[in-house]
Amino acid sequence: MKFSSILITALAAVPLPGATAHPKMQDRIREIEHVAARGWDTFDSNQLLGDLRTLNLWQLTSSGRDIKNILQGGGNPQSRERYWAVARLDSNRCRRDTCCVWKYISDDLEALFRGDSGRCSKWARYAIRMGFHDAGTWSLANERAGGGADGSIILAGELSRRENKGISDMGAKYQEVYTKYHDTYGFSDVTYADLIQMGATVATVVCPLGPRVRSWVGRKDSSTPAPPNMLPSPFADADTLIQLFMDKTIGPDGLIALLGAHTTSQQNFVNATRAGDPQDSTPGVWDVLYYQQTLGKAQTPERVYMFPSDINLSQHPRTSPAFQAFAGQGGQGLWNNDYAREYIRLSLLGVNNINSLTECTKVLPQPLDSFQHRDQSRLSKWLDSDDYSPKSKSVSWEVENGDEISTPTDKIPGWTNTRPHRHRNKWGGFTW
Repeated sequence: MKFSSILITALAAVPLPGATAHPKMQDRIREIEHVAARGWDTFDSNQLLGDLRTLNLWQLTSSGRDIKNILQGGGNPQSRERYWAVARLDSNRCRRDTCCVWKYISDDLEALFRGDSGRCSKWARYAIRMGFHDAGTWSLANERAGGGADGSIILAGELSRRENKGISDMGAKYQEVYTKYHDTYGFSDVTYADLIQMGATVATVVCPLGPRVRSWVGRKDSSTPAPPNMLPSPFADADTLIQLFMDKTIGPDGLIALLGAHTTSQQNFVNATRAGDPQDSTPGVWDVLYYQQTLGKAQTPERVYMFPSDINLSQHPRTSPAFQAFAGQGGQGLWNNDYAREYIRLSLLGVNNINSLTECTKVLPQPLDSFQHRDQSRLSKWLDSDDYSPKSKSVSWEVENGDEISTPTDKIPGWTNTRPHRHRNKWGGFTW
């Protein structure tokens, strides 16, 4: 989605001249209008990657053509293609079919990622984060230094880096999967680079309402450490983050689309005193409530924790329009499609054999288009609590695991009386 279309959507939601509005909001509107008038969003968000930059059209495979089209803003980045008549894992037919082994891997990961509540589990969140943290170390300005979707986050010991804290357990899970299919069953084409990116797209669609992102395999592994300090800080200012992502060929709109993955998360390290707190009030569900609550368009329970960087981006004139669009009417479908397109780009950073990849989207689980929390009253009580005692922590763990909350509503510690929700206003503060 281009900046201009998001801008139109965002401006349509703000007060007309003469309408009552906070003075700071009027200033913000003028900033956005000023940006539009200057036309300063000249960043090319349709840049090609890898070998697609040098190949002629007649040299492209079907995968090369499809990926090129998606990277340039065309095509469909989502697919519901199914895999019919999957061969037995130990058969020659399976070995001749590149996608066959990935169907078995996808099924194993789906079982890990889907909690008994129907929400996606902490493993799904780890997998999504690891997909970004492996690929996101690449930069166009410094591509000779390496990095990108090459499996080095596991193979080069990058999981020990500070920015990867909390996902080392997912690295261990991937090592188990790799050993099973690459070593034991002898599928030598299975790589960590593909496993990490396929794991991220499986996790995304397992999360209720999540998109089914088109997925390719055939990436090459690397044990060369990726350049350090290439991932975003949760405390960064908006301009720093915008530039960081443009260096990865991802524009401001794409940055905000990818940022929405925070909707499923529960943070444990950004603010350790509030470990287990989600970033919107539907952890484990892939919905646009994250955008609405970060903007202050929806009520925000006590336990929801927002990264300073996310708040900064929600208020910046170059990224606020995307926040507004995804938070608005029709935002779920708009965001899912934009996220899928940007994640395909992200998953191909640093990949130089894109034309030889094989599409295996058909191995992914089918998406869940609607969802209701069976434990809504217990979830709401926990979200409205500021209690961090061991008993409350046990509820956090259940939510993290994707389990249905087992503690009765009247036994969840914290606030015992009905209390008003906090509501983040458009200027970063809270009202009640």
